[in-house]
Amino acid sequence: MSSGDIDALLRVTSPDYVGTSHPDIAFGTLDGPLGRLTLAVTARGVVACSYEDENVVFERVSREVGTFIGPDARRLDPVRRELDAYFSARLRAFATPVDLRLATQFSRTVLQMMLSVPYGTVTTYREIAERIGRPRALRAVGNALGSNPVCVIVPCHRVVESEGVLGGYAGGSAAKERLLHIESTAAARGSGVL
Repeated sequence: MSSGDIDALLRVTSPDYVGTSHPDIAFGTLDGPLGRLTLAVTARGVVACSYEDENVVFERVSREVGTFIGPDARRLDPVRRELDAYFSARLRAFATPVDLRLATQFSRTVLQMMLSVPYGTVTTYREIAERIGRPRALRAVGNALGSNPVCVIVPCHRVVESEGVLGGYAGGSAAKERLLHIESTAAARGSGVL
């Protein structure tokens, strides 16, 4: 990222920025119980919900999606509210659509499959590989999940290596454990969660 890009990012993400039009890609962060998540939202949906550094996400989004990027509360705030509700075990399914254009075609197939894994449950890499018709593609499934650009919302944390073995997660093993705990506790409680 050039110094001009960083300057532009700092300028448009400052709290007192007032633009004349809304950006094509809303960009911001959420400081949650698992640390900072970097968010990017297009007209199609959430294109990034990432544990990666803001500059890395900004550069990737500007390179692969578009360059008119900036703060836009009308797109970011609904995503932040849903994430807050999810982290406090008041939300089971995200209503915000996802935009998976940062993922490869194979990864999109895997990530779309992840959206069907029920809240409060887990599956394995092997089960996902079998469900997409590629039973020997365990490593490719793991790579697709590891490069998930929309963490938490596309629940790659629900995949474990095998019973009792968590496996990796972009946010780290403690974050994966915490997300699974939030879901299993809320699922056991039953009602009261959307």
